[in-house]
Amino acid sequence: MKIFLVMNCFLLLFIPGYGNSQQNSSTENKNDKTYNNSKIKNNIVTDTLKAYALVNGLKMYYEIQGTGQPVIVLHGGFGNTELYMPNVTALVKNYKVITVDMQGHGRTADIDRPLIEDSIANDIAALIKQLNIGKTNIVGYSLGGSVALRLAIQHPELLQKVVLISCPFKRKGWFPDLLAQQDQMGSASAEALKQTPMYQSYLKMAPKPEDWTKLVTKMSVALQKDYDWSKEVAAIKLPVLLVAADADGVMPGHMVEFFKLLGGSLKDAGWDGAGRPASQLAIIPGETHYTLFMSPALSDVIMPFLNKK
Repeated sequence: MKIFLVMNCFLLLFIPGYGNSQQNSSTENKNDKTYNNSKIKNNIVTDTLKAYALVNGLKMYYEIQGTGQPVIVLHGGFGNTELYMPNVTALVKNYKVITVDMQGHGRTADIDRPLIEDSIANDIAALIKQLNIGKTNIVGYSLGGSVALRLAIQHPELLQKVVLISCPFKRKGWFPDLLAQQDQMGSASAEALKQTPMYQSYLKMAPKPEDWTKLVTKMSVALQKDYDWSKEVAAIKLPVLLVAADADGVMPGHMVEFFKLLGGSLKDAGWDGAGRPASQLAIIPGETHYTLFMSPALSDVIMPFLNKK
């Protein structure tokens, strides 16, 4: 029971096939620290670029696939660049997709600083500038959603559109029972988590596998930190798509409150839709917080939003 609670708190459950895909990529990681399988023509990636960027003292791993307008994709807690597999495949058909391993996750080693969304958002901002991609769209799930939200708050000039999946704008947006589980987390949880697929993934991808306990401890502190970004959210001018599952860990009423802060659900849009806000809210049925990021329905919701002029 304790292990189940731990896995819920870290926002990543075992998905059939997930471990196998991680294992396949790890073969590359053992031998190469920076890979480049790409063909670049007119500054457009036509295959796959795998590389590292030095940002804010961090050696950040990223991948680029596809062509077109850029879309940065950020994983959830204990995730990595492979977390969005089915949805990234759909996005790559129409966009230049940039997936990133955030601080302490995947192939990006941890550094001596807390895991704070504000700092990670600054890392992503630095990466955007280094890649010289101009304004970009961003998609973030759970922890990655919180980072994307902070990026929209701290560096709106770098973004075009924002997609936030299963993430609240304040800690009390999570269901109370989930908050209680998060409050139980600590460094001691690291040993229990070694029995999970996410630890096996970490062993295969992390530059410093011995940092596992440090990562679990930092994640525990991050989960337990109280925050409320409502005033900053209300000041966002960018188009934002909020996405949640109908059985999410984020309360549905909170997502409506979130939407209202962005100018939605305040009035009837009118027969011609003239009163429709720039931001959107989508609740995907039949999913949970732990399955939504793998759902094919996710890209079906994201694509029309990104494509809208």
